[in-house]
Formats: sequence, structure tokens, C-alpha cells
Amino acid sequence: MKDGIAVVGTILVDNINEISAYPKCGELTKINRAEKSVGGCVMNVAIDLKKIDPNLTVKAVGKIGADDDGEYIKSVLVKNGVDIDGVIEGETKTSFTEVMSVLGGQRTFFTYAGANAEFKNDDVNLEELNVKMLHLGYFLLMEKIDGGDGEKLLKRAKENNVITSIDLVTENSDRYSVVLPCLPYVDNLIINESEAGKIVGIEPTSENLFEIAKKLKSLGVQDRVIVHTPKLSICLSDRGQESVASYELDDNFILGTTGAGDAFCAGALYSIYKNRTDRAILECASATAVAALSKADSTSGLRSEEEIIELCKNFKRKAL
Repeated sequence: MKDGIAVVGTILVDNINEISAYPKCGELTKINRAEKSVGGCVMNVAIDLKKIDPNLTVKAVGKIGADDDGEYIKSVLVKNGVDIDGVIEGETKTSFTEVMSVLGGQRTFFTYAGANAEFKNDDVNLEELNVKMLHLGYFLLMEKIDGGDGEKLLKRAKENNVITSIDLVTENSDRYSVVLPCLPYVDNLIINESEAGKIVGIEPTSENLFEIAKKLKSLGVQDRVIVHTPKLSICLSDRGQESVASYELDDNFILGTTGAGDAFCAGALYSIYKNRTDRAILECASATAVAALSKADSTSGLRSEEEIIELCKNFKRKAL
């Protein structure tokens, strides 16, 4: 019997360097503090799912290098109870991002594609995974997945009666069309308003969200189109359409926005796995995003579903 959720795709290390000011070309600046953390769809969503429900079977699937960063990634996943049998080693170094963070200011990112660029359809053994659901992300960050292997993998998953879902990374480009051939093999599309709008070429205003979702559904999405924004989230399926307002949060509550989208996705996936209604999916997902906002990093704000519900009792939802 199939059991659990496989989170498939991007795995990387974030090297976060805190600096007092960004140097001009040719100048030197001192790094005041350096720390390492994990990032990417697999790390964030898989760890979030295990925190929401420690009893849930969650399997990480992706490619790393045979290096110290790869060992670090495996240790973090194991520490959080995530199965790593699907994490394989390639010949290229583990993907990483150098983050230059000016205290009180913006972050600048330098990313190395590394092993993520090598990850392909053949790297995933669906028979051994034997999962009920497979979530693939992020499109636009994996060369071979974007080049056709994502479609092959999703098609193969559907042929094996696995419930599929995908997520994208937000970028200012015209490359969003790479996901179009995949949509007929996607049961649940879970993306933000900017990504949704760019795929179909419609301005992603609140008023346009259901029009966008209907267009995405017509392009092949099998079950649900879920779109989340800072103000609200919507779900369109053959059962109808639902919208849920986001929570009204105090300014001093939000310590960071990194990982909030992945947390929303994890809450949605968990509720889909539990076969909940479309409205309940949105309610759980938006509450899970609140937990992520309570900490500065991607995953430490997450907690059990019961604790998330208790946390959100302190807040009201915004007016739609």
C-alpha cells in the first residue's frame, strides 16, 4: 500500500554572510558573522511536513555532491526524521547559495546550480519510493527538469497512481512556459500569484485570481489550482471555488518571510493527503504560513498542527 509524501527537486546549502555594508567593485568588506543553513523545496517542505505531523512518512528525493555540504544536508534531514534513501550523490558539487546580508537591509544572492542541474527523471525510483503523493519543485531552477524531465517524471508518477503536485520559483523572465507541457500530469498546482499570472499572461490582481486559476485548469491541471497571496489564498477545482483571507498579524510578530511560501505549500499538501475539503486545505495552509513567519529562518517556526491552530487563535483573518 502506498504511504507518505515524496518531496522531490531542489536541495541546496545557504551560506549566510552578515556584512556591515556592500563593497564597491575592487573593495574589501569584513564578514561579521557567517552561518550555514539549508534551503530549496526539498529541505523546506519536507522538514515542514515532519514538523506538522511527526508520524507522517516523508521522503526526500534529489541530488547532492559527494562533499561536506552533501553530508550536512543529509544530517539535517535525518535529524528532522525525513527519509533520505532517495537523495543520491552526483559528480558535481552540492548546490549552494552565497547570501550577503547587510544588517537591517537587503540580501544579495549568488547561487551555484551544482547537482540540482544534473537531477533528472531517471534519478527517481518510484517503485522503491512507494508513496501516495509526489511534490516536485522548484521548476525554473533545475536544468534537466525544466528541459523535459519534469514532464517525464510527472507522467510516470501518474501512470503509477501517485497524486502529483508542483511548485515554481519566482523570477522575472519569460521561461514560465516550460511548465505548460507538465500541467496535464499535475493534480495539484500550488503557486503564488506572481507565478500564476506569468504562466497565463494575466495581471495577478486579487480580482483576477479565479480567472487565472480557470485558465490554468483549462491548460490541464487535473484537480486543484491553489494560488496564495499575502492577502488571501484561493482554490479552484471541479467541486467549485473557495477563498480564504490571510491572518492579520502584528508587525512585531513577523521575524522573517523566508520559507513562508514553502510552509503554505506543506500545509496544503498535508491537508490534501488527509483528504480534506478545499476550504480546509486553504485554512490549514494559511495557518502554517503564519507559523513560518514567527521565525527568521525557513523551518524553525513550524510546529505540530495542534500547536499551529493554537498559535493562530491569537489572530483574526483579514477582511476580503
